Amino acid sequence: MARLVALYKTPKDLTAFDRYYFSTHIPLAKTIPGLRKYEISDGGVDSPGGPSGYHLVATLHFDSVADIQAAFASPEGQATAADLGKFADGGVELLLFETREV
Repeated sequence: MARLVALYKTPKDLTAFDRYYFSTHIPLAKTIPGLRKYEISDGGVDSPGGPSGYHLVATLHFDSVADIQAAFASPEGQATAADLGKFADGGVELLLFETREV
């Protein structure tokens, strides 16, 4: 299994971010080929020391990093990536990695 983790920094307008993210971005992202599961954080995103500066964390599940790369090369993946600039004005960090149980 592999994951794409999107760390969304706190936007200028939380209400506008949430409205767009839930009504537009999630439905768009769910069209990405090979996506197995889509999870988001629920509530605040804190660090052990308190607030983290992140508003939301999304975890997208795929079979492999190669599948993530192929998914984002697709028209649906390209549209989803391009959509980030429409609402993530605080910035977003994207991390890709393979996983294994230990």
